[in-house]
Amino acid sequence: MSNASGETAIRPTRADNFSEWYLEVIKAADLAESSSVRGCMVIKPWGYALWEHVQRVLDGMFKATGHVNAYFPLFIPLSLLEKEAAHVEGFAKECAVVTHHRLEARDGKLVPVGELEEPLIVRPTSETIIGESFARWVQSYRDLPLLINQWANVVRWEMRTRMFLRTAEFLWQEGHTAHATEQEAVDETMQMLGIYARFAEEWMALPVVQGEKTESERFPGAVRTYCIEAMMQDRKALQAGTSHFLGQNFAKASGIQFQDEKGALTHAWTTSWGLSTRMIGAMIMTHGDDDGMVCPPRLAPQQVVIIPVIQKPEVREQVLAWCTALKRELEAQGYAGAPVRVHLDARDVQGAKKSWEWIKKGTPIRLEVGPKDIEKGAVFMGRRDRKPREKQSVPRAELVAGVGALLQEIQDALLQRARAMRAEHTRVIDTKDEFYAYFTPPPTRRPNDPTPIHGGFALAHFGGDPAVEARIKEDLGVTVRCIPLEPGEPGTCPFTGRPSPKRVVWAKSY
Repeated sequence: MSNASGETAIRPTRADNFSEWYLEVIKAADLAESSSVRGCMVIKPWGYALWEHVQRVLDGMFKATGHVNAYFPLFIPLSLLEKEAAHVEGFAKECAVVTHHRLEARDGKLVPVGELEEPLIVRPTSETIIGESFARWVQSYRDLPLLINQWANVVRWEMRTRMFLRTAEFLWQEGHTAHATEQEAVDETMQMLGIYARFAEEWMALPVVQGEKTESERFPGAVRTYCIEAMMQDRKALQAGTSHFLGQNFAKASGIQFQDEKGALTHAWTTSWGLSTRMIGAMIMTHGDDDGMVCPPRLAPQQVVIIPVIQKPEVREQVLAWCTALKRELEAQGYAGAPVRVHLDARDVQGAKKSWEWIKKGTPIRLEVGPKDIEKGAVFMGRRDRKPREKQSVPRAELVAGVGALLQEIQDALLQRARAMRAEHTRVIDTKDEFYAYFTPPPTRRPNDPTPIHGGFALAHFGGDPAVEARIKEDLGVTVRCIPLEPGEPGTCPFTGRPSPKRVVWAKSY
């Protein structure tokens, strides 16, 4: 595919129809596809490699702070879920339920038989079943803190699904911890929120706002919920990770008790926190362009791709040998604590076609090598953070010596671009009329785009009334995304006239 005529690799473009553009990027980058199971997706190797790098980095961060991995059952007895009232109420409508344990053939069809004595819930989240184990594991203050993480899949029966962002089954990690004191649990909650924020900014090039959720957006059963919120290119917010201070609510429901240093029996203080494959969707919507995916170099499955340009059979052996040696030299270099990941695309496919495939996949650096480049001891290099046709000849030795710095330059450029985009579409608002105007779609819209891009983040005061928040959500589809952790100036809520301790972030969201 050529871009010489001004055509883009992805149609429709972001401006034409952002929702359709997003799905076309997933398809063009070969990240995932729909499955025969309603609301579930098949994550393909390129998409799963992104998730593996997310896992690798986060797992290291968790272990560096004393957490260890374990695994708990996929099935949760209904009686366990019922123990925490607010929790079961919050998840009841999303639960998949197993009621039978075998199939029998009848009239040529398989029919469920053998009804279970107690229904089993397919894991929507694991606080209750992990709490049951914690109640056995924790007896004394000496058993605390208990710092557990698990990498798993969960099921939430979503009615409206979108790949990576909201699917019936998705992959995630969920951390669960128990502590002897309230302050230790609060510190853990904030520490993990900070780890998510650091991962998002340093590894995903994704600027985020750290904050607390309002009561209506709080995790079911939690005392306080904290989150990181990011702005996508359609100016909607994406909740990218959450950390919950659960107080003693789940400990009391599950019977997690311990004998303290004075010999008194008391309930533990617990937390939970999670981040999912939704982050792949965040990468697409933050960095992608009208030519496809743009992978942050630190998480890219392949950071450099070498594309041999072989127009005559007689030069094939020479070009491939030169490219193979170059691959080894680049792999000997380090970046972000690991060897540079390099792929040599030696397929017998036309060079321009291969180049566009890697552009759509979002590989940070593309190197084209033909006989003339070899004569000059150079490569023809393209960067994914720039236009496809912006390529330049770079001496081989210079490229090899500077590849780590070049990858970091691209990583930094993506973060700065995302920050600039967020700043451009964040507005301080002090009146109800301006607020409603900001989030009201324009009177004219493209005929093929039911959801035109408009609005962004509104920084406005809020008096805290859940009824007001509910009404604004009904009117505009806008919610308080978070109450920022940073200090803020007190003011007046433009909707009620009540005092407000600080501005909050309002936005439409995924």
